[in-house]
Order: sequence, then C-alpha cells, then structure tokens
Amino acid sequence: MVRHVILVTDGDKYAKEAVERTAKDMGLRCISQSAGNPTQLTGQAIVNLILQTPFDPVLVMFDDCGFNGKGPGEKAMEYVARHPDIQPLGAVAVASHSGFNEWSRVDVSIDQNGELTPYGVDKNGVADLEIGRIAGDTVYSLDRLQLPVVVGVGDIGKIYGVDAAIAGAPITKAAIQLILERSGYHASKSGKRQGTDKEEN
Repeated sequence: MVRHVILVTDGDKYAKEAVERTAKDMGLRCISQSAGNPTQLTGQAIVNLILQTPFDPVLVMFDDCGFNGKGPGEKAMEYVARHPDIQPLGAVAVASHSGFNEWSRVDVSIDQNGELTPYGVDKNGVADLEIGRIAGDTVYSLDRLQLPVVVGVGDIGKIYGVDAAIAGAPITKAAIQLILERSGYHASKSGKRQGTDKEEN
C-alpha cells in the first residue's frame, strides 16, 4: 500500500515538538525518529518506519544541520520521496540562516502572523524580498523532487515563540493543512485517529 507523506525540512528539538503536536492535533502520523540535527536515519530506514504506520498522511522530518549541498537529511529525503511505495503530498520548506545560499522555489509562504504571502520568509517568519523563493540549509533538493505543493515557513517550533508546541504550533499546522488542501488529498480519510509513531518505533 502506498503511503502519503509530507516532508518537513527541519528536525531539531523544537521542530520535532511542533511536528508531533501538529500530528496529534490533526489526526496524522509522525515519524519521530526521523528528527535529528542532522538526520541520523538513512532513507531506507525512514521508509521502513513509514510503511509500518497504520494510516496516513505521515509527517517526516529531515535536517542537514547547515551541511553544504546535499547533506544527510537531503539524501534521506530524496530517497524517501522517490521510493515507489511513497507518494509525497508536498513539503514544508523551513527557512534558516544558511551560509551557503541554498534556496528553493515555494508555491506560497506563511508569515509569522499566519498570513499567506507570495514572498519567501526568513527564519523569523518575516517576508523576504524574493517572490516564491526561500533560503535554508535543507531545501537544496526540493526543486528536483517535483512536489505537488511546497509551503515556505520560518523556523518551525520557534518564530519568536509563536509556533512553539506549547502554543499549538499554529504556523506548522497551517502549512500542513495548506498542503493537504492544495495537494488534493482529502484529510477526512484520516478520520479522528490521532498519535505519533512512538508506539510503533
């Protein structure tokens, strides 16, 4: 059975908490073990975990920790996105202060106020000067994956505390909801089932 996934290009402690909170609140699945700064699991290991989930969509985190070019997170992300048993619905492209000027095209961004903008945003969720473009350290490969939807956001789990898990991670949640809507996936397929992958891994 093909699993539908949403890629998230961040995996530090705060991002993990925000993604887990989003999965719980929205009745999705989350591969918690894919988090890390940088990502520690291989693409194959992550696929194995995804295929063990009882339902989808599945939120999966990837992080390069500032690695120049294609780091461990992006190598894993490319493997997962291109696997025949995985169907990506889109990606949350997370901004960072990358010293290597890596960037990706985005279809839309969500700023620190939760508003949609055609511009990219910086790590604080403030609109940049570039339309449809975001800078980060784990976004190098997104353009090559031909994803249905790419949503740019600030540094998830943070953004001046606005997106903290304890606050409900509203920016992360809005990005995931937007991907579900624009990708054509019907969120109702997940029903009201909730949880993360902690009981599976």
